[in-house]
Amino acid sequence: MTCPSYTIHSRNCHCGWNNAFPPAHTAEPGQTLTFECKDASGGYYTADSTSADVGGQDPATINPVTGPIIVDGAKPGDVLKITLESFAPSGFGWTAIIPGFGLLADQFQDARLHLWNYERDLTVPAMFGNHARVPLKPFTGTIGVAPAEPGTHSVIPPRRVGGNMDIRDLSAGSVLYLPVEVEGALLSIGDTHAAQGDGEVCGTAIESAMSVTVKIDLIKDQPLRFPRFETAGPVTRHIDCAGYDVTTGIGPDLMTACRDAVSGMIDLLGRSRKMSAEDAYMLCSVCGDLRISEIVDAPNWVVSFYVPRAVFA
Repeated sequence: MTCPSYTIHSRNCHCGWNNAFPPAHTAEPGQTLTFECKDASGGYYTADSTSADVGGQDPATINPVTGPIIVDGAKPGDVLKITLESFAPSGFGWTAIIPGFGLLADQFQDARLHLWNYERDLTVPAMFGNHARVPLKPFTGTIGVAPAEPGTHSVIPPRRVGGNMDIRDLSAGSVLYLPVEVEGALLSIGDTHAAQGDGEVCGTAIESAMSVTVKIDLIKDQPLRFPRFETAGPVTRHIDCAGYDVTTGIGPDLMTACRDAVSGMIDLLGRSRKMSAEDAYMLCSVCGDLRISEIVDAPNWVVSFYVPRAVFA
């Protein structure tokens, strides 16, 4: 017998993780659910917002997630299998430089907001002013289950049970496996993005409200240390058609190397594309990929930052 589909409306949202939050629904393994997800600001930014609005939001309202959902029969030691079936984007999004947040927060201390309007059918890239056209690939930035530790925990850092992982490849067709720590699992989903580069270096992607349809399954008695996922690939087809410009950071500290690689790309985009540093930083966050290229030749490691030339075509 097929379980009927069910919609979890965005009014059923919460900020932070707490295994005492009341459930919005109880799902059966095998059921298909649609989560109506708010953007990371919870709707704070609108078409009339400006950079002056950045920083004015109550921190307690940031990154709401829809749920939680009890999965009938889920117990600690089980694995929740989540098949991401489809995304229905809203057509509106935002990217911001938020003071005190992001990989280069010390270098970018002034607020900046960019608003996006894009085709909901994703048939054309989203325009980044006159600078670039960013191909879209919707995914869920935050997806997780409740931790066993009591109390309310911030939704910002990712956790063993998932959460704010910001993995671009958790897109349609991917399958995510999460370790269950509490009875019922208590699944929540949110922080949906229309596009993002690996690393989300300025701290925000194309943050955009959308609905996410998933199928829930349960794997019994198969402990999992950390989340894992499957993706059919290829993972960069939407941008991998015109080559890349790449900068590197090299040294004994991976975080410093990351910062050097991204700073180098911002400088390069300023020279070659006549972009302001702020625009280059935001563009890097929504379509550039931060990668570890080498981590065995001690004492120095290599981090590379890739920006696809396709966005400038």
